[in-house]
Amino acid sequence: MKELKIGQRKFPLGEHTYIMGILNMTPDSFSDGGKYSTLERALLHAEQMIKEGVDVIDIGGESTRPGHIQISVEEEIERITPVIERMKQDYEIPISVDTYRHETAKAALRAGADLINDIWGFGYDKEIAGITAEYQAACCLMHNRTNSDYQNMFENIRTDLKKSVALARQAGIPDNQIILDPGVGFAKDAGQNMQVLAGLCEFTTLGYPLLLGASKKSVIASIYKEPFPVELRAEGTYVTTMLAVMNHYAFVRVHDVAQNKRIIEMTEAVRSERERIYESV
Repeated sequence: MKELKIGQRKFPLGEHTYIMGILNMTPDSFSDGGKYSTLERALLHAEQMIKEGVDVIDIGGESTRPGHIQISVEEEIERITPVIERMKQDYEIPISVDTYRHETAKAALRAGADLINDIWGFGYDKEIAGITAEYQAACCLMHNRTNSDYQNMFENIRTDLKKSVALARQAGIPDNQIILDPGVGFAKDAGQNMQVLAGLCEFTTLGYPLLLGASKKSVIASIYKEPFPVELRAEGTYVTTMLAVMNHYAFVRVHDVAQNKRIIEMTEAVRSERERIYESV
């Protein structure tokens, strides 16, 4: 696979890590809950991310932080569709929607969304894969399960992701519209999340473009003995972005676009030089 298709844009794969910028239309997200929950604020933030070089904007209408309270489908749709419609009028940026329910996915795709980012990898709602295929949209399938009991963690995660891919392909979604996410922060304790970050290369054998979503998550705070608030987790996020680039991940999903873009540029330069050196040995 040489390129990925999201909406009208094609993303060449292998040499560059793209940025998926986070736009939470929620009052209770762990990092920026309430900051962009009105249409005006959301559009201003989207415009700022576009100026900073974002490649895809991921809109979420329900917080999926640990211990979150599920909202109704109607409320989720009401939060996100006005933003999608306005962004499609004003910008050409591909739009992703962070949802695991087919009703929300259908409303978002009708409004103009280009990608469904499902934290359950199409395993929660049996109809969401078919809706995604019907609208010829791309998908990001994240690893998740109802427990963190693993016999062989990397092998179990790969097996679970293969099941998600099978659901997508059975629905008719082509390979060049599928992204996989190892699911940092979901169905994994702090130690397991660190293992995933240390072993990002373990998922490259799946043969699909990969996304890392570790921005400001609790795994970054878990290594410190003292309380470590969300606002101090940016530096740790830059490290996870660097790891993703060094392992040729196609995307990082982040809150801070401009800073992570500079991290990507520097890391890609180092990676390119490293590869050049070792090719000549």
